[in-house]
Amino acid sequence: YDVIQTDAAINRGNSGGPLLDSRGRVIGVNTAIPNITGASIGIGFAVPVDTVKRVVPELIKNGRYRHPWLGITGYSVTSSLAELLELPVDHGVMILQVVRRGPAHQAGLRGSGRYMIIYGRRVPVGGDIIVAIDERPIKDMDALIEHLETRTRVGQRITVTVIREGEERDIPVQLGELPTGS
Repeated sequence: YDVIQTDAAINRGNSGGPLLDSRGRVIGVNTAIPNITGASIGIGFAVPVDTVKRVVPELIKNGRYRHPWLGITGYSVTSSLAELLELPVDHGVMILQVVRRGPAHQAGLRGSGRYMIIYGRRVPVGGDIIVAIDERPIKDMDALIEHLETRTRVGQRITVTVIREGEERDIPVQLGELPTGS
């Protein structure tokens, strides 16, 4: 997520070089090509300059970048899933698990407490459904990850709006740091 796909040739040794637009402005940092040989096949990826501006100062200052962490696993709520499970909303992120002693656990967010058989598969259901963070709508898991990465920082207090047992609740959470290896 959050990369620029380009048809500019990115060959070995070009990673870390600038991706320029047609006016010569830096819009990204070349990062990867999708093949095993290392030769350009006409598709490449670059880290957007906004990400670089956010991450590089921390790398220079601390030698690493600390990713904000909520401490949950979950899945996107779709309209078909909402209909199947008779949920009160047709978007958001249903929490499957909260990591013990993680930020969500400490704030009292709840993961799935029961299971249903759906199309022959045992599916965890019943967790809080995240629908907003700091009043910004969260439509799916991608939106949650993007929000945490681009709009928050480690240690920040956020307000997570969830649907629990059919009712909307605002729960304050202090974000932690994504553990190494996650």
